[in-house]
Amino acid sequence: QVQLVQSGGGLVQAGGSLRLSCATSGRTFGSVGWFRQAPGKEREFVAAIGWSGGSTYYLDSVKGRFTISRDNAKNTIYLQMNSLKPEDTAVYYCAAKLGGSYYSTSGYGGWGQGTQVTVSS
Repeated sequence: QVQLVQSGGGLVQAGGSLRLSCATSGRTFGSVGWFRQAPGKEREFVAAIGWSGGSTYYLDSVKGRFTISRDNAKNTIYLQMNSLKPEDTAVYYCAAKLGGSYYSTSGYGGWGQGTQVTVSS
């Protein structure tokens, strides 16, 4: 079973940048997604990337600010977050895509432990 371990995150001022990492243990993984969950809200899709890195998908509100990438030699995917806004504050999760839509949590498994991102105004 794929297990994902996250690192990165923290506290940053609005307009700043952070990078999240998601590393796998176990077998090689395919497509991977990032999701986030703010207090009192449902978990929402943020970005996803295909196995080769040639296909990427983004939430409209993060397009142009966030970049998802991967290094298969290191079994790690990244989420570079620039021009952060207070509304980006949430716990961020990575997960392996198991099937179905890229944009739905139901298509993912092996969720990482979550990492807090807080953007101050």
